[in-house]
Amino acid sequence: MAKRVVVVGGGVVGAFAAYHLARGGWRVTVVDRGAFGRGCSHANCGYVCPSHVLPLAVPGAVGATLRTLFEKNSPLKVRPATVLANLGWFLGFARRCNERQMLATGTAIQALLAASRQQFADVIASEHLNVEWETKGLLFVFRSTGAFEHYAETDTLLRDRFATPARRLDAAELLALEPALLPGNAGGYLYEGDAHLRPDRLMSELRRVLVGLGVEVRENTPVSGFRVANGTATAVETATGDIAADAVVVATGAWTPQLNRALSAMVPILPGKGYSLTMPRPAVCPTYPLIFEEHRVAVTPFASGYRLGSTMEFAGYDETLNRARLGILTDAAKLYLRDPLAEPVQEEWWGWRPMTPDGLPVIDRAPVAGNVLIAAGHNMLGLSMAPATGRLVAELLAGGPTHVDPAPYRLAR
Repeated sequence: MAKRVVVVGGGVVGAFAAYHLARGGWRVTVVDRGAFGRGCSHANCGYVCPSHVLPLAVPGAVGATLRTLFEKNSPLKVRPATVLANLGWFLGFARRCNERQMLATGTAIQALLAASRQQFADVIASEHLNVEWETKGLLFVFRSTGAFEHYAETDTLLRDRFATPARRLDAAELLALEPALLPGNAGGYLYEGDAHLRPDRLMSELRRVLVGLGVEVRENTPVSGFRVANGTATAVETATGDIAADAVVVATGAWTPQLNRALSAMVPILPGKGYSLTMPRPAVCPTYPLIFEEHRVAVTPFASGYRLGSTMEFAGYDETLNRARLGILTDAAKLYLRDPLAEPVQEEWWGWRPMTPDGLPVIDRAPVAGNVLIAAGHNMLGLSMAPATGRLVAELLAGGPTHVDPAPYRLAR
């Protein structure tokens, strides 16, 4: 009889773990505290972006973060109370804001991003996923000449160190490529290896595939802990009773620290709140997904809609929707786009990104039991890293060789 695995967490990482485990012959149950695919995987910007190899912890990031304590409408907002309550996390972040650790972290991020980019294409084709998959690239747009020229250093680093080149566009070339932009922007960089899809469609399609593979999905089922005997987990404890298991995958994103006691671990994750607005496509809709780097705002044109997203707010587990943060999105869009908004707004959304101090996920066995595996802390790249993470989880539980070196993602790093 096939072994039983319980995947705790029905977001994109848990879904891909369930997919690879089911394809590997496991009997899989996915449990989620809420609805499948409704957390941070639901309404993000949908980027599959090998270009995003650099972590937030880069030289100069500490000063930029401190300035947000005093700025009213900064795209990155850190509440002083959150810093005081999580001082160890922020000190860990500060220690990593140097070139050596940035480059090492970038190498580990790139391994998951590159593998996932290929696996997305393969899974979408083999499973016939209708997810509005587009491979046009990702266009970084700069308003000021100073910012445009300064980014050239980052572009050179990405090209030379990470073999991730961009196509540099001056002001005229940028406007010719993307006529939805207003005149007056300084230039842009097009990362042609990037792609995008519609996240909610991805989650509904993955659920369809998982159910077809015999995966059981249990929603509104909070997990409180694990039954452990002789160093092995035998069941997952939930509010509606125990679920027997030969292995457990904890893919609970920003909620993971709430299971720290059950995991006998201190998983260093803070919730970083992101926002998005979804609406119909405007009359003059961008062809390319866009990032307005100076304002940290992203635009995604889907075949079936249009989304403004991003910003980062460290405010603990605050469940309120901060309309001022939504205003940052619309204000930035008006600076760059000929037709920035459309009516009606179909969804105002926020989600907690699982942020780690070094920018790397934790993909490792938990101290509580050798058959409990943590797969969480993907920062702002959960969707982009999910296929490779899911495959790596299945490989680690099978005990065979892995397609990505798991060492950089260990818990005790």
